[in-house]
Amino acid sequence: MTQIIELSAPSSRGSTTGRSSNNAGLGPEAGTRQAKPGEAKAQREKIGQSEPSWTIQSILELYELPFLDLLLQAQAQHRLHHQPNTVQLSSLLSIKTGACPEDCAYCPQSSRYDTGLKSEALMPLDEVLEAARKAKENGAQRFCMGAAWRSPTARQVDAVAAMVAAVKALGLETCVTLGMLKDGQAEQLRDAGLDYYNHNLDTSPEFYGNIISTRHYQDRLDTLERVRGAGLHVCCGGIVGMGESREIRAGLIAALAGLDPYPESVPVNQLVKAPGTPLADAPDLDPIEFVRTIAVTRIVMPRAVVRLSAGRESMHDSTQALCFMAGANSIFHGERLLTTPNPQAQADARLFERLGLVPMPEAESCTP
Repeated sequence: MTQIIELSAPSSRGSTTGRSSNNAGLGPEAGTRQAKPGEAKAQREKIGQSEPSWTIQSILELYELPFLDLLLQAQAQHRLHHQPNTVQLSSLLSIKTGACPEDCAYCPQSSRYDTGLKSEALMPLDEVLEAARKAKENGAQRFCMGAAWRSPTARQVDAVAAMVAAVKALGLETCVTLGMLKDGQAEQLRDAGLDYYNHNLDTSPEFYGNIISTRHYQDRLDTLERVRGAGLHVCCGGIVGMGESREIRAGLIAALAGLDPYPESVPVNQLVKAPGTPLADAPDLDPIEFVRTIAVTRIVMPRAVVRLSAGRESMHDSTQALCFMAGANSIFHGERLLTTPNPQAQADARLFERLGLVPMPEAESCTP
């Protein structure tokens, strides 16, 4: 009989999956207060003293618990570290769309696939600010900007840094996702007022080659290391429903948890099947399996803010409700996520009212 895993035993936070030990040093979410470069080590040491290590096998044991037992454990763990019934609201804007040279099999922005997506140059600053103001009016607490680049040039980082400073001045938390960073670029963004940098692992190291061939897993880890080294907070998660097995999903969670320590924000994306991409006909993921993934993520990374990210447009309200029960406490709020549809703000407001959920207070979003 499978036993519920005891979570209170202290253990080291080293990698347990036999993968590279080149970790990014990721810690508990710190939201509106910008981190100082020297804080990452202290965060690593603090978390490492209080949380267990996780292997793929121990994560699979969580997955295999009876569904209601898993949800109960996830919700109990959630309430130990987070205010219940509160959800952090983020808004995501594509500031440069399409013509990406990467071959990510899920992405309609890749120049390698005929997806019908129209490429767009980097948005002007005034248009970005208009979108940020609208997002804030609609309740967003964090404004995320995404650009379809493999790795930004110095001029491109200059332009984004100006956007970050202007959005920060509106009183919003800031996040960007720009691809791989070179030395010094994370520091430049930090100095402009950036709070978070998003760079997902996407999937487990073992499955990575099935999804992407134009960059290596280590490239992602190297960028995460630069981000944390600059004192920025990290948003890092992955995508499920790409035809992977449960063991691969467990491997993704183990890779995230094996970062030293794990990310502050963990977006869990359900594949949005874009016509023209290699994964356009991927089999649907069972909604219960998706909820299990949210619950396991919550248990394994209890202090992280777990974001219910792409794929909500196709989710029934009951599935989303189960995800919140399983420990999700953040959503992307708005009509689109980069180039894919997302439930509109009004639909989210109705769902929140039905479930008794409220936006997360700013103080709570700082330190879960």
